Amino acid sequence: MKKIVVLTGAGISAESGLKTFRDSNGLWEGHDVMQVASPEGWFNNQALVLDFYNQRRRQLKTVEPNAAHQALVDLEEQFQVDIITQNVDDLHERAGSSSVVHLHGELLKARSTVDENLVLDWSDDICEGDLCAKKSQLRPHIVWFGEMVPLLDTAAQLTSEADYILIVGTSMQVYPAASLINYAKNDTAIYFIDPKPNIKSQANLNVIAENASTGVPTVVQKLLNS
Repeated sequence: MKKIVVLTGAGISAESGLKTFRDSNGLWEGHDVMQVASPEGWFNNQALVLDFYNQRRRQLKTVEPNAAHQALVDLEEQFQVDIITQNVDDLHERAGSSSVVHLHGELLKARSTVDENLVLDWSDDICEGDLCAKKSQLRPHIVWFGEMVPLLDTAAQLTSEADYILIVGTSMQVYPAASLINYAKNDTAIYFIDPKPNIKSQANLNVIAENASTGVPTVVQKLLNS
C-alpha cells in the first residue's frame, strides 16, 4: 500500500470557522505572542496563559470538520495516510483520520509542569490549582516558542517514506515544520493546495490554487482514481 503524508496548517481549520490565533499585525487575540505562547509568558502570568487557551478550547467545541478534513479520511480506503499537522485542534480526529501527528501539541490535553510525559485528556478549562498526580500545576499541552518539538523526528521519518505529499492550509514558512519537505524523496509527488500560491507547478510539484475545502476533495478524487 502506497503512503501519503498530509502536512496541514491553520488554513484548513480556518474554513471550519476556527480562529487562527495570529492577526495580521502579529498579535494573538490582542496579546504579544510571547505573553501567551512561551515559557517566559507562563512564568510571568499563568492566569493570562490559562485564560487564553481556555477561550481557544471553548471555541473549538463550537466548530466542526469541513470538507477538506472529511476528504482526507477517504484516502485511507486505498493508501496509508499519516497527517502531520501544525494545528492543535482535534478536527482531523473528529473527521475520522486514524493517524495524526500533532507537531505543536493538542488543545484538548493538559500536561504536568514537572513531567512533560505526564499528559492528560482535558476538554474543560484548566484552572489555577488544577494539579497533576505529582502535585504540580497543569499547563496546556502546547509546544511554545523556545521549546523542543518532540514529534519532529517522527514527522521527518514519515515524510521520508511518503510516495505522495499533500500540503494544505500552510505556507510552509514556519520552522521547524517547514524543514519537513526536505526529507521527501526526489520522486515524491507533491500537491500544494493554497488559494494564493506563491509558486508554480513544476516537475513533481502540483500547485492547486484553491481553498482547502474545494482543493483537497479534488486531489483526493484524483489520487483514488489513479
